Parts: sequence; structure tokens; C-alpha cells
Amino acid sequence: MSLDDLLYPEIEPYDHGLLAVGGPHRIYFEQVGNPEGLPVIFLHGGPGGGAKAVHRRFYDPDFFRIVLIDQRGCGRSTPLGETLDNDTQALVGDIERLRVHLGIDRWAVTGGSWGSCLALLYGEAHPDRCLGFRLRGTFTGSASEIDWWWRSIGVLFPEAYEELLAALPVAERGDVLASYHARTNDPDPGIHEPAVRALKRFSASTSTFRPDRDGIEGAAGLAAALPLSRFFTRYCAHGFFIEEGQILRDLPRISHLPAQMVVGRYDVVTPPTTSWTVHRAWAGSELEVVVEGNHSDLEPAMADAVRRATDRLRDRLRSRQMQDK
Repeated sequence: MSLDDLLYPEIEPYDHGLLAVGGPHRIYFEQVGNPEGLPVIFLHGGPGGGAKAVHRRFYDPDFFRIVLIDQRGCGRSTPLGETLDNDTQALVGDIERLRVHLGIDRWAVTGGSWGSCLALLYGEAHPDRCLGFRLRGTFTGSASEIDWWWRSIGVLFPEAYEELLAALPVAERGDVLASYHARTNDPDPGIHEPAVRALKRFSASTSTFRPDRDGIEGAAGLAAALPLSRFFTRYCAHGFFIEEGQILRDLPRISHLPAQMVVGRYDVVTPPTTSWTVHRAWAGSELEVVVEGNHSDLEPAMADAVRRATDRLRDRLRSRQMQDK
């Protein structure tokens, strides 16, 4: 089945804008769906990605007031690619600033991959502002998760990893993360462009359940790939700017809230063990493991599961609304 068969119909924003959040940064936001509905925010992956029109379609537009944002320096936020005052704490603060700006008391918080990590961190910082969560490919920013991506995916994708290494001089292959961090952030296009292309091809080669040749070849473009690669390597190199074990340590702050979790059985980017660990520690969570799923939420099996998980969260929140009346 196609995405059109699995997701809600295409929908356009009824509101959008740029919110000044400090320093040079203004973050893009948009609202779609029901202006009087239950508020929900979507947090995109990366770090360095951006919200796309398709992400609006995972939510019931009659029930939800859907808020999407582009994080600092990402997508339609300005200035694009800016790393000044750009860390995890700033992003968490931006989410709260946007909530206040939009006059929202409490909202559901959703995201995938890095967006799931940011959702958890926001929830743990502001539990009284959260109604529930929907997480895809849960990620906690631990050293072992970072090491897995940069050193171990090659166990399953040796040809893609060999290509990633081949873009580096032999002398720089001992610490692949440090090398790509330095090269993607080098001002010389002759240095950063080959590194960005290699990094994006590796990511595209390893994130889908079935090979996506068009996606892999399209990943070589530099327009969006340059800031994404710079943010991703920077956040990885700094341990995502959080304490080791912080998310699991603080999970009791939100584990009384409902959570719907989805992960691909063969997700090699955010392996299922992390989702399982968080699920086991979260009394209010439900976890679906998608058999024909890797990391991407735009393949049919994963897209269907994420949309259904969002619907289950809707039903749980609707039931709570009725009980509170």
C-alpha cells in the first residue's frame, strides 16, 4: 500500500510563523488540523533535519491541533545551519517558549529518532505540561548508542560502512566520528562536500527495510545535507549535550503518563533494545515492534504502525478527557 492509503489526507497549515528564541535564532512553526482540538507537537529527527508536509498526515486532523516545528538552524528556521547557542538545552527551552507563545496549557508530545530523545527530555523537564507521548525509534543519547551508529552498523551493512571509511584518509579512520565532525565542519568545500555526501549516502543506505536506490542517490545533494551533517556530527561528538543515563534516570517524572512506542524489528539506527528498555521502565507505555521495519517512518509498514500508534494515543487521551468531564 502507498502512503496515501495509510495516512490522513494532505492538509495545509492554518497558521505559521517564526518565533524569536534568543540570539540570532528564529524557529519556524506551523499549525494544522482543528484549532480547537487537543494540542500535539511533532519533533523531527536529526539533529539537523526538519519537519515535512507528510509529517502532518500521521495525526487525526479532526481531533488534534497539530503543531510542527523546525528546530534551531534547521529547515525553515533562521539562520539555517547556525550552531551558535545551539544545544539540547536550548531546543528544550524553545519547545516551552513555543507552548507559551501559542497559549497552550498542556499538549501531547511526539517524535521519532532524535525527536524521540528531545520529546523525552522536554517531558522530563516539563512533566506538568505533557498529556502523553508517541515515540518512534526511541533514542536516549547514550555513549553506547552513539558508538553503535559510528562503529557497529558495519556488522550488518559492511559494504556501506566500507564506503563511509573510504571517504576518509587511512590515517583518519581510527576515530570515524571525530574525523567526520572535523571534515563536515571544515569551511573548505573541497573537504566538507565529499564528507557530507558520504555521510548522507551511508545514512540513506542503512535506514530502510528494503533498499531504496532512489533515496540513496538523492542523498548526495548538499542543500539540506550540509547543515544536517554538521549538526549530527556535532551533537554526537558532544554526547548530545546531556548526562550519560540522564533520560532513564529521570523517566519516573513522566512514566505515569500514557505513551505509545513503535520501533522497527530491524532498526539499525536506533536498535529495538533502547525502545524495549524504556518501555520496560515506563508503566504507562505500550510498544509495537514492526516486523518489516527498519528506521524510516516513510516505508509502508512503519508509516502504518506510527499512524496507528498516534490513533491509539488519541483514543487514550479522548477517554481521559471524557473521564475528566
